[in-house]
Amino acid sequence: MTKHTKNTMSLRARLLTGTVAAAALGAGTFGAISANAAEPAQAPAAVAADTAAHPRDLTQSTHLTIDAATRAAQATLDAAEAENQRVTVAVVDRNGNTLVTLRGDGAGPQSYESAVRKAFTAVSWNAPTSELAKRLETAPNLKDIPGTLFLAGGAPVTAKGAPIAGIGVAGAPSGTLDEKFAQAGVAALTR
Repeated sequence: MTKHTKNTMSLRARLLTGTVAAAALGAGTFGAISANAAEPAQAPAAVAADTAAHPRDLTQSTHLTIDAATRAAQATLDAAEAENQRVTVAVVDRNGNTLVTLRGDGAGPQSYESAVRKAFTAVSWNAPTSELAKRLETAPNLKDIPGTLFLAGGAPVTAKGAPIAGIGVAGAPSGTLDEKFAQAGVAALTR
């Protein structure tokens, strides 16, 4: 074979391969289109069948609405502002996820994270953080749990005895004031 024939065959082989690939792609696309156009796809069997768990395997939980969380946060901030205190308020849900955070005018930059952590701590143990801070005397390692802050200023929100949210306040000159304002937020939810 000459060099010219070798290149020609190579070109023919490439053209043939490209044509076969294009035909296969076209047939696959046409087949997919005609299959989809003929009938709507059916749901997978797992979705179509009733897959509900047995009632004994389920639990229900109560969650604070965003409107209620906002109302509680605003009541907390209002209570602090009535006493000329510059604070940040955080409301977290039962799982510790932040629902609302309000940073009052002039609140310190550290107050944001502190408020969130106090709210998380209060809901996690279903107790005011001032009570939890006392537990550090007998269990000092509690402070090592990620996301917690064992300083006064957090209050749990409960429904039927179970924690559903936490309100944390930070920025006042004392944890006692922070917690007083957090309790004002809890009280706003019972009106």
